Amino acid sequence: MAQSMGEIMNPGSVVRDVDFPDAPDDWTREHAVTAAQADDITLKQDHWDMIKALQGYFARHDKPNVRELHDALEEAFYGRGGLKYLYGLFPGGPVAQGCRFAGLQAPSGAADKSFGSVQ
Repeated sequence: MAQSMGEIMNPGSVVRDVDFPDAPDDWTREHAVTAAQADDITLKQDHWDMIKALQGYFARHDKPNVRELHDALEEAFYGRGGLKYLYGLFPGGPVAQGCRFAGLQAPSGAADKSFGSVQ
């Protein structure tokens, strides 16, 4: 069954990564690696787990809410340290930076630039 308009209009044109079934049509691991390198981050298995979790969450929710997404991530990664752990992996914010690596549009409120920089 077709998952997206791209697959409906051009059957067989979308090649999905079997490890990331919920990834956006135009997303590849290379896109994630390039985005991570721009932020001076080397993606490891824990990063990939987070990217997969974000893509899965977005696939199940039409309009993701930052608070609910934080709660879901806290629960999913509780055994590893929850959000505190994820902030260690994604210093730019697990939702904002993670969404960029995952090829997703971060929900509004994921990054609030009005608070300034800590650098």
